[in-house]
Amino acid sequence: MKNQRTKQAGKNKRERGSILATSAIGMLSILLAVGLGVDISRFYLTKNELQNAADAAALAAVSALNTSALGITKAADRAVASMNSYDFNNTSVTFPRGNVLFAVNLDGPYMDETSAQGQAESIRFVKVTTPPSAVGVSFAASVLGNSKNLSATATAGLSVPLNIICNFLPVSVIDYGTPITAGNTYTFRASSGGMVSPGNYQILAVAGEGGKDVRIGLGAGVDRCASPGSVYAVDTKPGVTAGAVRQGLNTRFDEYATSQLDPATMPPDNNIHEGPDYEYDDYKKGINAETPSHDGVDGRRVVVIPIVKQDQYDSGRNTVRFDRFGNFFLRTKVGGGSGGELIAEYIDDIVIGQGGFDPGAGPVDPLMAVPVLYR
Repeated sequence: MKNQRTKQAGKNKRERGSILATSAIGMLSILLAVGLGVDISRFYLTKNELQNAADAAALAAVSALNTSALGITKAADRAVASMNSYDFNNTSVTFPRGNVLFAVNLDGPYMDETSAQGQAESIRFVKVTTPPSAVGVSFAASVLGNSKNLSATATAGLSVPLNIICNFLPVSVIDYGTPITAGNTYTFRASSGGMVSPGNYQILAVAGEGGKDVRIGLGAGVDRCASPGSVYAVDTKPGVTAGAVRQGLNTRFDEYATSQLDPATMPPDNNIHEGPDYEYDDYKKGINAETPSHDGVDGRRVVVIPIVKQDQYDSGRNTVRFDRFGNFFLRTKVGGGSGGELIAEYIDDIVIGQGGFDPGAGPVDPLMAVPVLYR
């Protein structure tokens, strides 16, 4: 009996030792699994940060494309500036220009900045790849190694043409039946002696009926959207409204002294060089560029203006309907006094605008697009 109890005690002791060893191995496995999960979560978080940065950089780059070699340079500049504003895993990353590639088509081939400058008129897509970012492994180094390099790629480009146009100016260019041709200038606000119909000088009340509304609409664009060829009826704004027109438009040339407008919300263009012979081609190539005193934005002198058929103004009508929209370049700011007729140069480049595409809306405008993230 005594021997049997001794044998049972020995057996129980061995079982306790076996359970302890099994528990230790199990605990070790659980800790390794938890550590692996923590490390993998860090990888996902860093990957998301990298992807967000790549997406932002690609969109910023596309917004600079303007069919010129300078636009390619600015696209690379914006991508680099956007990427370098991010920190990954609390570590700054130096982003080289060589990681910004360009293409005519979404599927490529993609080319470097220098090659893209040679075909700038056709470039529509930008691909950005982040440099490898090392992420340290804290718990699962025995399985994953001491660190892992992660990177992300994003491709953005110009959208399909828009048929919903936003942020246009509350003035109008009149279609007299002759083709509106790129490189030519057209009146968008008539002089005091140039009424298109009784009381009408081509100003629209789409931003509101008062002079203040015109000033804000010309400084920031109208906070409204419309479709080319739509039945959208707009009230006209009688009178020359010289002061409000000058104050609103001239913010784009860095003049704020009398307008009481804020350069933070209505910034000047990055190039305020002006003159009746300063053409859009000079502007987009950066010829004789002048820097504003306030922080500027590219493209503020490229504006969208509704084009209205002449018969819409017949018989002194107080409403008109848009026929289509056009992209125009402001060569000069508005002078003092009541001002003469105000003109802008019609351009036929694809312009980065605001708006969208609605299958049920009117025809698309082939010269209007927005930056789109494709992949």
